[in-house]
Amino acid sequence: MQPSKEELAEQRRIQDSVMTARREAAILDSIKFAEEQRRLTEAQALQAASMPATQADSATAAAEQYLRTREKFGAFASASIGEEQLWTIESQLLRITLSNKGGFIKQVELKNYQTYDSLPLINFDPETAVFDLSFFSNNRLINTSQLYFEPFLNGKPYQGGDLQTVEGDSIVFALRAYTDDIEGRRNMNKYLEYIYTIQDNNYMLSCDLRTVGLNDVIANNINYMNLDWKVDILKHEKDNDRFINTTVYYKTMNENEVDRLDDRKRKEETINASINWVSFKERFFCNVLVAEKGFNSTRIAVNTDGSMNSRYFKTMSANLEVPYNFNAEVNDFPMSFYFGPNHFKTLKSYGLKLQRQIDVGNFFLIRWINYLVIYVFDWLGSYGWNYGIVILILTILIKLVLFPIAFKSYKSTAITRVLKPEMDAINAKYPKEEDAMKKQQAIMELQKQAGVSPTAGCVPMLLQFPILIAVFRFFPSSIELRQQPFLWAKDLSTYDSILDLPFRIPGYGDHVSLFCLLMTITTFIYTYVNNKQMDTSANPQMKGMKIMMYIMPIMFLGIFNSYSAGLSYYYMLANIITFIQMFVFRKMIDENKVRATIEENKRKPQKKSRFQQRLEAAQKMQQQQARNARR
Repeated sequence: MQPSKEELAEQRRIQDSVMTARREAAILDSIKFAEEQRRLTEAQALQAASMPATQADSATAAAEQYLRTREKFGAFASASIGEEQLWTIESQLLRITLSNKGGFIKQVELKNYQTYDSLPLINFDPETAVFDLSFFSNNRLINTSQLYFEPFLNGKPYQGGDLQTVEGDSIVFALRAYTDDIEGRRNMNKYLEYIYTIQDNNYMLSCDLRTVGLNDVIANNINYMNLDWKVDILKHEKDNDRFINTTVYYKTMNENEVDRLDDRKRKEETINASINWVSFKERFFCNVLVAEKGFNSTRIAVNTDGSMNSRYFKTMSANLEVPYNFNAEVNDFPMSFYFGPNHFKTLKSYGLKLQRQIDVGNFFLIRWINYLVIYVFDWLGSYGWNYGIVILILTILIKLVLFPIAFKSYKSTAITRVLKPEMDAINAKYPKEEDAMKKQQAIMELQKQAGVSPTAGCVPMLLQFPILIAVFRFFPSSIELRQQPFLWAKDLSTYDSILDLPFRIPGYGDHVSLFCLLMTITTFIYTYVNNKQMDTSANPQMKGMKIMMYIMPIMFLGIFNSYSAGLSYYYMLANIITFIQMFVFRKMIDENKVRATIEENKRKPQKKSRFQQRLEAAQKMQQQQARNARR
């Protein structure tokens, strides 16, 4: 598979030709710019010669200042001079502040949301945000963050102030940076432009990048421009949950899956593929940049460098390659921004798989269970009930779905209790450790005669496990619970503190969560009741399992104390409903009838299942190997 010497030589020849062409283009750019500078200097000298001495001195000083500016910014010299001006465009959902310096969005406020302490929710720190397009012009690196853009409203120069969208309509606001002609005057036919379209009731706004007539201004040896986007994410929640992925997400053009950076440490990664979108995602909100045609490649990073802002949380950045055709008179690169909540249906409505940022589980079964839970949750929430009531109804519905599985599990336990005297007799018959295999065979034979499957108890539990994990992912990610009060909890999306401690307990925290405490107590009671019904005589290892089951609620107390109150409330309800189910099951299952059924099954001819056949064959092989070893 290695390339031949001829192929390697041809590759080097092509690379050398490209480099030679680029050097020649750079030299031509330098010659062209020097000629423009010479002509401009001569024109300014002639103009100064025709003026009175005082005006000539002033004109000469201004000309020298302009020449210095042009030396740095080339054709964008005039655009580099100005004062910052801001415009606020307000829709039903967003309050967006645009700046003429850099032509970018200075600040975004989500009008329908507030921080945990009732302040306006600003998506990112406006003082440190960077959105900088860079490219080479006449061997000079031009950064749009240093240029002053001119405003246009609906295609016409704009001299007014702030704007408000009209219901059902949109505002098209453009910011344009002109170049200078050879005489230092603004060239109306050569410019770079950002065109923002802000709709009245949409978190997504378009931001089209356009270059007009710049094919002889931007270096003709490049096929992309660099776009640097960097923001400091601010803290909006009382507690930034340890299990929520606050990091950079992205999706490539040719892949359906959404990927992300590790959020647990400082991380940087280069993606050498066409990128459809990149998102700076926090727990309940995200800032997404979408490219309709795709960015060439991307270098993304997430870190915690720190900031003077007391609400600083994390720094996220992306360096993007914007495709550019230097032969085209006009280059259009359509982009869009999403500044809004991580609401499943809202994100899904854009058809870009943005909803995959919501961490509802990576395993497909858990993910699809949560999709179903989300739809049921939204349906219940649409009635305007308190979300504590919604969680109660959701818990009842989930328990109704799991009712047949729970009933089968309880029935298996009841049969095991009925068989206990006979199993005790088997244990007494085979007390020695070397007879463990015989004892196991006898117990399996008894279960077979009684019509009990060895997996009857564990299979129902395995079927319930995906739902247990699914709701563990769902509640902390659900923005619907954000700042929703219930009983003593002020916010079901974070912990409910009934007592703030003056110190921090390792592994627990500095507060007492009542919902977590109640969940732990009900879990402990459920464990006690369940263990009372468990027979450990047949398997001594089950005694150790019982001890572990008592330790688990204590571990939950530490884990869930700083977790979502909605999740602790759900688990508490699930435990209470389980107690009620156990009471109902006891009424439904008559152990005398169970014993009569077992006796009847014993008299029937038993057919071995494939599982039993394989298990018995394995046991016989082990016995034969043991006999051979003793010989």
